[in-house]
Amino acid sequence: MMSDEVRERILAAPDVILEDPAVMRALVAANERVLGSNIVDLRGIAMERLEARLDRLEETHRSVIAAAYDNIASTNQVHRAILRLLDPPEFEDFLACLGAEVADILRVDTARLVLESAVAEEDAALQRVAGVLYVAEDGCVADYLARGRDAAIRSVTLRPVGEGQGQLYGNAGAFIGSEACIRLDLGGGRLPGMIALGSGDPQRFLPNHGTDLLAFFGGVLERALRRWLA
Repeated sequence: MMSDEVRERILAAPDVILEDPAVMRALVAANERVLGSNIVDLRGIAMERLEARLDRLEETHRSVIAAAYDNIASTNQVHRAILRLLDPPEFEDFLACLGAEVADILRVDTARLVLESAVAEEDAALQRVAGVLYVAEDGCVADYLARGRDAAIRSVTLRPVGEGQGQLYGNAGAFIGSEACIRLDLGGGRLPGMIALGSGDPQRFLPNHGTDLLAFFGGVLERALRRWLA
């Protein structure tokens, strides 16, 4: 039998039982045992379905909240990277910042800026930033983005990097698992460019990920480069 103390506590605060899922499940199970196997308790079935629906709803809420936090963190990263790109007073400092501090802010292992050129030139200044700047022949950007496929070239391409496909990143190419490639429009009369962000994590950049923030980053980088190239 239930003790008087337990009974008084239940009567004083019945909401405590109603808000405890484990206790409610035990009460429903006890009620079903009392009814016997020949009677179906529709209220118990409805309660189980509502409980399952509530669990799914809570899981959805957790996923939405986690995605919102990730989006805020990513937005802050891109904003910090853009602000840092606006600081350097010289083009060589700009490239060094892009390959070091900006890459660290964006949490990528390497960043390569590809600029197409119709004339191959040897320049001592280019050698100093060879780890960041990659001067390529006309059409290299389109070929790299298409990767042998006859498909429309998007402004931002996210994809895995397989074995033997990381030559763009030099010595670091063997360790790159995925990349984000942003095509850059450098203005009328100029050949296109590209910023390639390589990560050792194969899951870092996947085709089903959002590209809005990277497109915004690329737009700012385009404008900064047009200023330098002018």
